[in-house]
Amino acid sequence: MTRPLGIYEKALPMQGSWIERLSIAAQAGFDFIEISIDESERLARLDWSSQDIRKLQDAVLETGVQVYAIILSALRTYPLGSVVQETRDKARVILHQAIDLAARVGIKVVQVPGYFRFYEPAHTQAEHYFLEGLQQGAIWASQVGVMLGLENMDGDDVLSLATARCLIRHINSPWLKLYPDIGNLAANGLDVCQELEQAEGCIIGVHLKDTRLGEYRRVPYGEGIVPFTDAFKTLGTMNYTGGFLIEMWNDDAANAVQIVSDAKRWIYARMQEAGLS
Repeated sequence: MTRPLGIYEKALPMQGSWIERLSIAAQAGFDFIEISIDESERLARLDWSSQDIRKLQDAVLETGVQVYAIILSALRTYPLGSVVQETRDKARVILHQAIDLAARVGIKVVQVPGYFRFYEPAHTQAEHYFLEGLQQGAIWASQVGVMLGLENMDGDDVLSLATARCLIRHINSPWLKLYPDIGNLAANGLDVCQELEQAEGCIIGVHLKDTRLGEYRRVPYGEGIVPFTDAFKTLGTMNYTGGFLIEMWNDDAANAVQIVSDAKRWIYARMQEAGLS
């Protein structure tokens, strides 16, 4: 039996209905997808009607492909740690709405990117404001039974799982865990396996992408520096039994389905090398 494996929404063709997109994921052999709420037109998903939600739920029932997480990329543009009060307020509204949407749809996790502030200059209160917003988010999540997953990122803020674990300990909520991205770890020049060991017992999902030092996106699998086989061995030793998510951006390429199918086969081969089944 293979491990549950998901695909990021932005790796799939962008056109069509939810039925069509989830059917493509099913045909490619994926167990679940993660959907994006970023600063684009996808931000309007936070205001979905009951009818909009039903369309996604019906697609899940028809295809058997679950929606595991919301990737809340909008918090990069509207950061919880912004120096601007209005921006922090907007970020909290977005986080609250995303948690509420997850609860209404039946999505298990809202992934929170570890950006205190991204487009703004550094300031001394950024981490404090970020923690305040994350603490409030954990309270909202606990009230509706949704998990928050803090992801290590690029930039200047939460780069390592050691840092992320410290923030989670500060919040001290069972509704807030880690969502490691092993590609970001490698691109930040960190030891992927040592970092994963820092997260033992606190992982609710793992993002899989290949990267190079300082190059975080669109590196074909096998052409970067991420030690996938060793990472899978480490996770096996840690008795991690959760799912994995292939994170790709295929920019609506005509051959996107073939690309994700090839990526899935490549990842499963590395899992087999690691003895992870």
